Amino acid sequence: MTKKFDDRVIPLGEPATTRAKLVGVAMALFAAFGGFLYGYDTGYISGTKEMAYWKSLFGDQIADGSYILTTANDSLVTSILSAGTFTGALLAYPFGDRLGRRWGVIVACLIFCIGVALQTASTDIPVFAVGRVFAGLGVGMTSCLVPMYQSECAPKWIRGAVVACYQWAITIGLLVAAIVVNATQDINNASSYRIPIGIQFVWAVILSLGLYILPESPKYLILKGREEEAKKSLSRLLSIPATSPQVLSEYEEVCESLRAERAMGTSTYADCFKSGPGKYRLRTLTGMGIQALQQLTGINFIFYYGTTFFKNSGIKEAFTITIITNVVNVVMTIPGIWLVDKAGRRSLLLTGAAIMCVCEFIVAIIGLKLESSNLAGQRALISLVCIYIGAFAATWGPIAWVVTSEIYPLAIRAKAMSMSTASNWALNFAIGYSTPYLVDVGPGKAGLQSNVFFIWGACCGLCFLFTFFCIPETKGLSLEQVDQLYMNSSILGSNAYRRRLVNGEFDTHQPTTPLGSIVEDDRADKLAKVA
Repeated sequence: MTKKFDDRVIPLGEPATTRAKLVGVAMALFAAFGGFLYGYDTGYISGTKEMAYWKSLFGDQIADGSYILTTANDSLVTSILSAGTFTGALLAYPFGDRLGRRWGVIVACLIFCIGVALQTASTDIPVFAVGRVFAGLGVGMTSCLVPMYQSECAPKWIRGAVVACYQWAITIGLLVAAIVVNATQDINNASSYRIPIGIQFVWAVILSLGLYILPESPKYLILKGREEEAKKSLSRLLSIPATSPQVLSEYEEVCESLRAERAMGTSTYADCFKSGPGKYRLRTLTGMGIQALQQLTGINFIFYYGTTFFKNSGIKEAFTITIITNVVNVVMTIPGIWLVDKAGRRSLLLTGAAIMCVCEFIVAIIGLKLESSNLAGQRALISLVCIYIGAFAATWGPIAWVVTSEIYPLAIRAKAMSMSTASNWALNFAIGYSTPYLVDVGPGKAGLQSNVFFIWGACCGLCFLFTFFCIPETKGLSLEQVDQLYMNSSILGSNAYRRRLVNGEFDTHQPTTPLGSIVEDDRADKLAKVA
């Protein structure tokens, strides 16, 4: 079959054709379906735990004849997914660097399907929990590899929006999960939970087939010395011939960056925490910090325990309210996608943290006096929760993934991204496991109920401070220019330096790490070891 390209030769510095833009964006957007897998698997558990049939099968019968899920089992089935995702995120590095970004995702989908099969067939907590672990392994790997693939394939002028679409796909997955669970909750047999769980096979197949068709990341191919394949991949992404000046220019830009980084030798996990011109330590800790803080905003309290929380607050139609919060999550992610490459990363993160902080403190205060008969208070609580979710969806939801996908140099990108994603899932597990003990009332439990929002509000204040002092502005920069920004600018001065880079005041093809400094640092390290 003959491949068709835009045959016009594009001079260096001239924007790509419309077709080239559409092809590159379409390929990167399709990969965002991995976020749908993540969102759906995260979202179905909240409603499933409240199904009458599921409780009768997996719960314990109490004196009045009804069934409840013990706090221990509630914590287990919710949080055990995150234990799997934490491990999966760490496994993403060896799979992603050895098999490639594409095949790493495909293998992750196969592992995910094993977990779905176990959950669908289960009739007791142990088997269900093991299935959640396997599903978590797959989700953890895709949550690391998909944003990495997107950032390495997407055009720089829209890279932030493309990676932000990963978060949008997560929100759509959460919404679809809530709708499916709501539709099957009243079925009085195993289909009530097997339908929403088993349908995940379809999502995994779609993602696997899509990644099989898409080209491999050109930056991964260059990293592995597969130069001709890298040029072919770039030509597919840009929809122009492999001999085009634009393809060769992008190819050389990545090669120069990699040559400088390879002067430091083979990278290890320890290299991610080394100081020096490239500021690897700062970048690694920044990525881990923003992913951990994304969880500490408390967003997954709503999506893991939202249905239960609304019921306990005396709100009727808790399943319907859960769907509404998910709709807000989906809709408000769209402004975030549009603004991330216009307003920038820092300003959106700062604004989002401030709004969430205020809303969560007010929710906590309202919850102190809320009674089941107080309809006005219930409406105010629901409204503030929706505003809080909207602020998260437009800012911290997508932008945390954007930041971690673009701040790492190629030499340590796979390792650093696996650690940052693992930090997200580690906090996810901690929150998922501890929340029932923090919120529930009874012996051995804190009984905080809505007071838990005081904790989330304080964490959002920490998010604001972390962004101000640790997150640089990288809007409109190539991944190689981000390296230059880290080497030559402070965090607070990053936006001014970024504008100079965008305006072409610096040579964007210069090595991203000074070779002389690398050699001197390497000699100093060796002398220190001898000493």
